[in-house]
Amino acid sequence: MTTALITGGTAGLGAEFARQLAARGDDLVLVARDAARLQERADDLAQRYRVHVEVLPADLSDRAQLAVVEERLRDLGRPVDLLVNNAGFGTNQLFLDGDLDEEQRQLDVLVTAVLRLTHAALPGMVRRGTGGVINVSSVAGFIAGGTYSAAKSWVTVFSEAVDRQVQGTGVHVTALCPGFTHTEFHERAGMDVDHLPDWMWLDAPDVVAAALADFRRGKPVSVPGAQYKVLSTVARYAPRPLIRRASGVRGPDRKG
Repeated sequence: MTTALITGGTAGLGAEFARQLAARGDDLVLVARDAARLQERADDLAQRYRVHVEVLPADLSDRAQLAVVEERLRDLGRPVDLLVNNAGFGTNQLFLDGDLDEEQRQLDVLVTAVLRLTHAALPGMVRRGTGGVINVSSVAGFIAGGTYSAAKSWVTVFSEAVDRQVQGTGVHVTALCPGFTHTEFHERAGMDVDHLPDWMWLDAPDVVAAALADFRRGKPVSVPGAQYKVLSTVARYAPRPLIRRASGVRGPDRKG
């Protein structure tokens, strides 16, 4: 029996990771801010799939609450075999005019939490010679789309670097880089995505299935969907000035 710890495990890709991992028989540790929703999700999964589901309410932008999750990952008596760093959110604002505290909270969740939780999880996994980490990044990390893109770029490069460091130990680190996916993410961030064509959208079950398959293969970067495999390849190898122009994020002109 293996155990997976999933941050942001009550909604979107996190909820789908929980469902697919429970369906294959994994016990779960679910982390999210909303304790009531967390318990509801845990009860449903435990009843449906007959697995043990532990709940760990925590706001990962709070360093003290983050430390509780770190300690759970370091607990050698209750080993975690797979860490899924999925928690996140987007800020629908331009950096220059935006709320700096909100930008800091985004950085804390998307970068600091991923850094610290991965660091907490890996030593035990390496010692046991099995396990790994899936860090949910984004194809946005391949473009210049604002601070969210910058954070996701860090997640992808970090995952690639750490996967290289644990090579040969039986442990893998994979950055999952999906494109637009049908979840609550864009609505909660207040983003207008109604204009996007159907071909740009992915379904959460397909994204998670692809991520788990690529993780099993030991791939450091997983890009689900043929359309995003093409677009991400173009973004990674095209001249950066072209990518910056194509990213389309620009603030108001200022004079004087």
